[in-house]
Amino acid sequence: MASNTGENDVSLRKITDMTRLISLLILAIHFYYFCYEVFQNWHLTSVMSDRILDKISKTGLFSTLNRTKIIALIFLTVSLVGVKGKKGEEVRLKHGLINISIGLLLYFLSVFVLKMVVPQNVAATLYIVVSSAGFLLVLSGGSKFSRLITARLSQDIFNKENETFPQFEQCLENEYSINLPAEYRFKNRWRQSWINVINPFRGLLVSGSPGSGKTYFVFRHIILQHIEKGFSMFVYDFKYSDLSSLAYTAWLENKTNYAVEPKFYTINFDDLSRSHRCNPLDSSGMVDITDAVESARTILMGLNREWIKRQGDFFVESSINFMTAIIWFLRRYQEGEFCSLPHVIELMQTDYDRLFTILRAEKEIEVLINPFVTAYLNDAMQQLEGQVGSTKIALARLASPQLYYVLSGNDFTLDINTPDDPKIVCMGNNPQKIQVYGAVLSLYITRLVKLVNQPGRLKSSLVFDEFPTVYLNNMDTLIATARSNKVATTIGIQDFSQLKKDYGKDYAEVIMNITGNIISGQVSGETAKQLSDRFGKIMQRRTSLSINRMDTSVSKSHQLDAAIPQSTISSLSSGEFVGFVADNPNEQIDLKGFHARFIANERNSKKTYEKIDLPIVRKVDSGIIQQNYLQIKRDVEGIVQSEMERIMEDSSLRYLLINKSSD
Repeated sequence: MASNTGENDVSLRKITDMTRLISLLILAIHFYYFCYEVFQNWHLTSVMSDRILDKISKTGLFSTLNRTKIIALIFLTVSLVGVKGKKGEEVRLKHGLINISIGLLLYFLSVFVLKMVVPQNVAATLYIVVSSAGFLLVLSGGSKFSRLITARLSQDIFNKENETFPQFEQCLENEYSINLPAEYRFKNRWRQSWINVINPFRGLLVSGSPGSGKTYFVFRHIILQHIEKGFSMFVYDFKYSDLSSLAYTAWLENKTNYAVEPKFYTINFDDLSRSHRCNPLDSSGMVDITDAVESARTILMGLNREWIKRQGDFFVESSINFMTAIIWFLRRYQEGEFCSLPHVIELMQTDYDRLFTILRAEKEIEVLINPFVTAYLNDAMQQLEGQVGSTKIALARLASPQLYYVLSGNDFTLDINTPDDPKIVCMGNNPQKIQVYGAVLSLYITRLVKLVNQPGRLKSSLVFDEFPTVYLNNMDTLIATARSNKVATTIGIQDFSQLKKDYGKDYAEVIMNITGNIISGQVSGETAKQLSDRFGKIMQRRTSLSINRMDTSVSKSHQLDAAIPQSTISSLSSGEFVGFVADNPNEQIDLKGFHARFIANERNSKKTYEKIDLPIVRKVDSGIIQQNYLQIKRDVEGIVQSEMERIMEDSSLRYLLINKSSD
């Protein structure tokens, strides 16, 4: 291969110059021949030149006026091919074409000057001047072509075109999948695609700031498609009753498609007439004392979110043990007939003498209650109030007749995926009462998750809108182990920082990293950075222009760069999502990542639904609620009284009596 050496450049320049001189010489001979009389008058002729011109004329070169001009123009064009001018950004193709066009017009139309009725000297002079001007304009315009920067620099200032990549376009559907139609941009064209969550049991994380379209474009289609495919379902509806009404409508349309027709239940603490009643501490679900420990931890962490980061502290664990003892006492009393959260709260308000007496009479919780009894008997009241008082204060927020009414009933149990009794359960929160309602709903969810995640059950779908507003300590375990039990988990968050604030950094990172499917709308900060890193890099084209005093150069290259940069994720429009999906060994998706605009006007399910208002379960008035509230208080007083009488009448238990207040 020949190298671009200085000798080659010099040779090319010499050839170019010689060709241009030839064109000038031919044009000069043309003027001399056709304006001979004028040159003769100017005394610019000679015998030698005339002889040479005579011999040339015999070749037919001057048979027409324009033949020599065309030959001169050809040699000029050839000379321009080899020109290497210094390139510049200010040089435009349009300017060069204008110069050439005007030059050609002057060059060839100058023949009419010779036919003008003017003295011959004047006509010849004008002809030479006009033709020469045209020749020079052609030369100037042609020279500009060599100075043009022919490489097209991208006009895409945000590099959007380079960041597009091919995506999966087929619809892969199975009995569990979630299929969302979308469109994406690739090579400056919009193409149709499908987001195929073919294995929802590996977990689905949906993130996006408020207004990004999580509910409209994602959550509602998950609910519709899973009910159509026969899933039992739990829906945590943060903005009640958006998702609950949708689930109810889909249930009405599809309940006959199930092998066993599922029942629909809803929990709502604001409109009690449309709410069912359910006891999350139902004795049938409390198998051993570890269930009581888990329930106590959940409700207290839900009420005191700062305790989540302080687990293991003396006063935090003391509160959990104290509440565990009361829960398990009620579970053991008369086979758990009065084991409910309202009864736990009311029993906790009993004076220490009677409370500690009846609690330490139950052998299974003796080890839990002994530290409190010892502190009480030793007059360590400051320590005792720190242990017990924080629990009472926290639970006092739940002591309302409305909550007592819902929490003390038994309309249904939380085992939603039993084969002979499937259920669709929706639980609604109220954004204005997050701290109170969220803690109670956390208890429901914790109990439900433990009952659902068992082998031999129906396929089920758990949908959590705004997951950080509830507390679930073992969500990572659920995602990791529930796949084999056909439990599909969908978690909705606004931002990673929100999850980190409520659950702690370590737990939040586990949730982010353990989910196999991710769909994200507009997010920013650390969340956008993590997603961008997770998408990896793609090969992108780069064109650079270098201009210096002597020369201008254009270089092109390919390099790996972020497929979806952090800035792109931070500026997504509503309905525009990025993410990636997980596949199965027998249903592989080679293009798992996507950056697409979800299609809203195309059906994502098999039927068309119009939301229907939730039905009235029963007529509930303030009298019924107040009567239930007072009955719970009477139940607790009866429990305490009967236990005290039993202990006093039993000589083997009488030593447990505490009557410190009478001292």
